[in-house]
Amino acid sequence: MKRHSPIRVAYLMSRFPKLTETFVLYEMLELQRQGCLVEVYPLLHERTATMHPEAKELVERAHYQPFLSRAIVGANWRRFRRAPIRYLRLWFEVLYHTMGSINFFFGALGILPKSVLFAEDIERLGVTHVHAHFANHPALAALIGHRLTGLPYSFTAHGSDLHVERRMLDRKLESAAFAIAVSSYNKELMIRECGDHLRSKIHVVHCGVDTALLRASSARETAEGLRILCVGSLSEVKGQRYLVEACQLLQREGIEFRCSLVGEGPLRRRLRRQIRQAGLTERIHLLGASPRPEILRLLDESDVLVLPSVPTRAGKREGIPLALMEAMATGLPVVASNLSGIPELVRSSVSGFLVAPGDFRGIAKALRVLAKDAALRRQMGQAGRRTVLEEFDLRKNTAVLRELFRGSATAPAAISDVAHPRHSREVTHELQTG
Repeated sequence: MKRHSPIRVAYLMSRFPKLTETFVLYEMLELQRQGCLVEVYPLLHERTATMHPEAKELVERAHYQPFLSRAIVGANWRRFRRAPIRYLRLWFEVLYHTMGSINFFFGALGILPKSVLFAEDIERLGVTHVHAHFANHPALAALIGHRLTGLPYSFTAHGSDLHVERRMLDRKLESAAFAIAVSSYNKELMIRECGDHLRSKIHVVHCGVDTALLRASSARETAEGLRILCVGSLSEVKGQRYLVEACQLLQREGIEFRCSLVGEGPLRRRLRRQIRQAGLTERIHLLGASPRPEILRLLDESDVLVLPSVPTRAGKREGIPLALMEAMATGLPVVASNLSGIPELVRSSVSGFLVAPGDFRGIAKALRVLAKDAALRRQMGQAGRRTVLEEFDLRKNTAVLRELFRGSATAPAAISDVAHPRHSREVTHELQTG
């Protein structure tokens, strides 16, 4: 059997360690388990009081840099002296093509100098491939590194990083060895934006969860009343306000339930006020940010997970939320929004219920059905776990990613999309109809 030399991959992301971006953390950890050497390059050091315990080792050796330092100035001076035309052309390309967007322009201005130092460091360490999570600034940092070093790079497009604004997306995709879309929906959106000639560069590789760790619980039939769980940042895109409204309807109908909202965010005060005004303080509990062990405990003690995602006024949308995958992996039925790539994970009336974004009456109807039928909850949970095992398994999908990284050093990898074929026509139709 032929032995492959180790792959050394540099991972770029906006912030690390970010509690809500476990898909980045667990992907890197799984790559390491599969024999890859991973170097971590966050654009910003996330200062957080709560951190997943598995992140500690990566945090301790992550390559954090400020926006400006003596080392950064030195790296830029060396690049300028070595190839002044290439260096100045890079600045022109980045700033010219981000003009017109305050967020992109000043973000690019902030990360460009440190990205030059990253490029120098990546070369020194013998990195063979650079991968960025998110199609906005991390992908831009990877492009900068590619322009300076020639190293192959790729990026993963998730949710709001792709849906809000796609500035320079065509240039990033054209220069990349390949790109990852977390859903068929995202792939079709990227093709519509950048052109069908780039279709073969985009691979659908779902984010995955550890299906060996996440197992069905045997303690779900003992509680009185429906135990509802919602996991996600307390922000507009997650739509928790509609779950609160649905719970208000359930209370009026005399349905017994308890609801736990896990997460932190800018809407915490507003949600607390909404819960109080609805007379639900004994029924709905804001638990704050929680590390993974606590999330696993809550999944074991719940009957259904609800994630009522909505598109925001600024255009933000979900990709395929990891919280849904984790819940389904543990055998929970889910109630979620019929939005973006979510229907590629959740089959309505099979593994849960899909409702229109913002439809709190639809959420209440789904919860009412599940509250009355434990057998249906069990059946849906089993169907959901089968879906995750087949299409959203962390080990399987990371192995696909690993081979793409390996192939980028020689030729484009011929690996088919890890997505269910039933979605292609649905995705195209949704994009065409808005």
